[in-house]
Amino acid sequence: MQSKKPTTGTVKVAGIQMASSPQVSANLIEAERLIALAVAQGAKIVVLPEYFCIMGVKETDKVAVREKLGEGPIQRFLSKMAKVHKIWLIGGTIPLTSNFANKVRNSCLVFNDKGEQVARYDKIHLFGLDLGTEHYHEENTIEPGDSVVVVETPYGKIGLSVCYDLRFPELYRAMGEVDMIVIPSAFTETTGKAHWESLIRARAIENLCYVIAPAQGGYHVSGRETHGNSMIVDPWGVILDRLPRGSGVVIANVNRDYQTSLRQSLPALKHKTIKAI
Repeated sequence: MQSKKPTTGTVKVAGIQMASSPQVSANLIEAERLIALAVAQGAKIVVLPEYFCIMGVKETDKVAVREKLGEGPIQRFLSKMAKVHKIWLIGGTIPLTSNFANKVRNSCLVFNDKGEQVARYDKIHLFGLDLGTEHYHEENTIEPGDSVVVVETPYGKIGLSVCYDLRFPELYRAMGEVDMIVIPSAFTETTGKAHWESLIRARAIENLCYVIAPAQGGYHVSGRETHGNSMIVDPWGVILDRLPRGSGVVIANVNRDYQTSLRQSLPALKHKTIKAI
């Protein structure tokens, strides 16, 4: 983790929405196009969605392309994009090796503007759903993480989380006072249309921080439909930009001075009195 004193003022941030395929190489080409589009609009922080690099036909497909930390084409791609564009790039999630031959770590990696990997968060909460014809059991192919991760950047303190983590507000409280939260996701259409926007806005409001929530959005080869609706939300719960479906970019300004004024006017974070049991 790199420690730098956060600046005040405004920075442009972007979230990338994709409808990723089972082909890693094709997904990297599409991610490169969208990153360049975000940079052309002035983004200094760019966040990719969960599993931007692969949405397999089978849940086990990601195990076949998992990488060791610091090695592999997906990580080389992220490092190159961050360095070439001189941005802080948050690599959604990629499958990294785990302690089990048949599982991965669903890992969110942060690269600074020199292309150096400076933070890693492994998804803690694993999605499970048995609803009608939909059945998801991430614990069958993913080993959960166990550490809360916050990274210092020149633009503020960023808390890292992934998809299903969104339903667990205690994770975000454990981050302390962060300036931004990122939530790269692949929400199902079923749960997304019911809860996605409400949960994203709630996390922004209760933590008085910006939320960058890039998502998978569309139909996938496996038959899965993801909800999309990537968005950036301000500390008052206002949606600054949203993309309902398909590949594209959401972009907005993070105004640290505005955030500070809100926290001074409504110091809810200083009013917390209940301690963890």
